[in-house]
Amino acid sequence: MQPIKGAGVHRKGDLSLFDVLKHVRGNPDFHKAGGIGIFVGVVRGETPRGKKVRKLELEAYKEKANEALDKICEDLRKKAGIVDAQIHHFVGEFDVGEDLVYVVVAGAHRGNVFSVLEEAVERYKREAPIFKKEYVLGDEGKVESYWVSEHEGAPMKRRK
Repeated sequence: MQPIKGAGVHRKGDLSLFDVLKHVRGNPDFHKAGGIGIFVGVVRGETPRGKKVRKLELEAYKEKANEALDKICEDLRKKAGIVDAQIHHFVGEFDVGEDLVYVVVAGAHRGNVFSVLEEAVERYKREAPIFKKEYVLGDEGKVESYWVSEHEGAPMKRRK
């Protein structure tokens, strides 16, 4: 396992949830934690409009995405009762059901953990320049692809 930071963009397969949990448990302040909350984002097999998803392709403006994820985690670690916050997002090609992102928050109490976990997810979706291309089965049985806006859950720009 390569050394990991508390946040970042990684190629698919470069990091496991086990690696992230091991890193969180290695935090010198982990003895203050009473719980760990985990969000694992996976590839959904159907779009909000009911189209069947074949695969996703994720890309990132890596330098800016890493800065955004670091900043989010840094902000969240300053909150009362939070021991650690980590966000690890993957890029590459993904099949339905595969992991896309790990968000892990360790805190003194579950109330701290749950609210910060939700904030972490909402913030990375808004603030990190990570882009998703969806490949779906079209009405005529052909695979169509387009870039998706996380903010709207709708196609931004049609592209083949």
